[in-house]
Amino acid sequence: MKRVLVTSRSFDGGSGGLTARLAEAGFEVVRSGPGHELSDLRDLDHVVAWIAGTGPITGEHLDLFAELQVIARYGVGHESVDHAAAAARGVVITNTPGANSDAVADHSLALMLAALRQVHIGDRRVRAGDWNALRGRELGSLHVGLIGFGRIGQLVAARLKGFGSRISAYDPVTPAVPGVDGVADLTELSACDLVSVHAPGGPTVITAEFLARATPGFTLINTARPELIDEHALADALRSGQVAAFAADTLTGDAAGGSSPLLAAELADKVLLTPHSGAQTLEAIDRMGSMAVANVLAVLSGTKPPHPVRTPVLSHS
Repeated sequence: MKRVLVTSRSFDGGSGGLTARLAEAGFEVVRSGPGHELSDLRDLDHVVAWIAGTGPITGEHLDLFAELQVIARYGVGHESVDHAAAAARGVVITNTPGANSDAVADHSLALMLAALRQVHIGDRRVRAGDWNALRGRELGSLHVGLIGFGRIGQLVAARLKGFGSRISAYDPVTPAVPGVDGVADLTELSACDLVSVHAPGGPTVITAEFLARATPGFTLINTARPELIDEHALADALRSGQVAAFAADTLTGDAAGGSSPLLAAELADKVLLTPHSGAQTLEAIDRMGSMAVANVLAVLSGTKPPHPVRTPVLSHS
């Protein structure tokens, strides 16, 4: 029987019955770990589709599966896939754009509110018998800067409008949307009371220079990529009080056991972390899974997938 390899841990963890849907189409679902260790994959045969998480997919991986036709990224990012190697083998790459955008936008707001109202500190104190109230900030009173104004950034802005926040946004590609102050340079966000990072990747944007010129005591949120932040500079800024609080859904080295300076014990009251929870809602899991399965079944039936990332162009010489 032809097989669909699944290496995303949350696939079919919602209410969609996606494994059954693939079985009804005549495919056996086999699972392996999210790290894509070659040793774990060598004994798998007749794999025609791969529903993949964020682990690397190299030419060596593709050489294991001669029958592979499609890599369906379970999520948006596809930088972990060797596009050239896939194209050379005629393998189509797809993804699930927008499937988890609302979930990540909600989580960004949750981190903002939790950091501003010191929810994590209050919980620990109450459990220790300390009911002294903690004084926080109101989100609606703040000037919020958004770095990255694509799909998620725009959804965050829409939610912030309900609180009454003043919003400024920087994005080198996306034009300003009515109701939001678009800025031409990151330096213009230095006056913000809270900065939230939503860029898809690229160079570091929260640098030592940015932190030094920012509003003293501002709050920083990151639900995007860890490499966008200079974590050593941020740790120093938290210790000095230049940054009041940091809340994030990711850290450098998080998958390797934790090597970030932001995990230092003395920063525990200023740093609030969640374990890649941003996209993990029942609704987002269902959407990502359904879109990935639709992409797989389209390619395997010989039709164009709904969300191709790259269609291979092969030499006919």
